[in-house]
Parts: sequence; structure tokens; C-alpha cells
Amino acid sequence: MLLYMSSSTPEQPSTPLHSVSVAGAVIREDGRVLAIRRADNGTWEPPGGVLELTESVEDGVRREVYEETGIKVSVERLTGVYKNVSRGVVALVFRCQPEGGHEQLSDESTAVAWLTRKEVTDRMAEVYAVRLLDALKDEAAPRVRTHDGRTLINVPQAD
Repeated sequence: MLLYMSSSTPEQPSTPLHSVSVAGAVIREDGRVLAIRRADNGTWEPPGGVLELTESVEDGVRREVYEETGIKVSVERLTGVYKNVSRGVVALVFRCQPEGGHEQLSDESTAVAWLTRKEVTDRMAEVYAVRLLDALKDEAAPRVRTHDGRTLINVPQAD
């Protein structure tokens, strides 16, 4: 569902509003990546959530990862931009390094784990697994992908 600004007129079409979320692809030295099992739906995903209006993108990543996992991180670089066309959500995923803290559950997570590449593929839906798999690649430019909430749309042939 797209939300529209109420200031539109017949001469001026309304502008769609999007929600912006951030997520951390937290990668340990051994190559394992941090993931949570969400409390609301039981799915495995990278830690993240909606960016607050008054915070910077990097602060949002650090906050979300810490709130959901207990792990403090340094934010390195943007690895992907993912748009859910069915919900109007744009997710920004950043590669992060763990800096401290320890794994703990939250109101939003029923499990926190460091997963291998295979475990990411086995446990996560495609639209979430690809975010971590993209972050594990050593590419300078971030990936830009579109999905419908379940599957990727227009997946590049090089993958």
C-alpha cells in the first residue's frame, strides 16, 4: 500500500511516501554474520528497523543493531539498497564490524545468532538473505535491488 500526501490537487498528482529502514550486516572476522529471529513473525533477518526522523543513517544502524542484539558496531559502508514495491519501504543495508557488547534478546528478537553463508541461505527468505550475501561480497558499489516482499524482481544475470 502506498501512502499519498494530502496536498495534491487534480493539476498536481500526489507524491508517494516511502518508509526508510536501515539494517546492519555485521560480519565477524571468521566470516559469520549476525542475524535475529523476529519475535513478531519468527523469520530470520539482519538486525534493523525504521530510521527515526531526527537521527543520521549511521546512528540508526548502530541503534537498531544494539537494540535487537546487544552488539555494538562500527558502520563501514553501504552495501545495498532494497525496495519493497508492495509496501513502499526502502531499506539501506550497511556492512558493520562488531565492536563490543554481547548477544542478548530483546522485545523484537527471540534468537540472536552468528550464521554461516549456508545458514543464511537455509534460514532466511530470499529478500533478506540477499542483503547479507551482498554485504559479504567485496564490491565497492552497493547493490540496488527491488522485491515484492517475497521474491526479487529483475535479478541481474551476473548473480
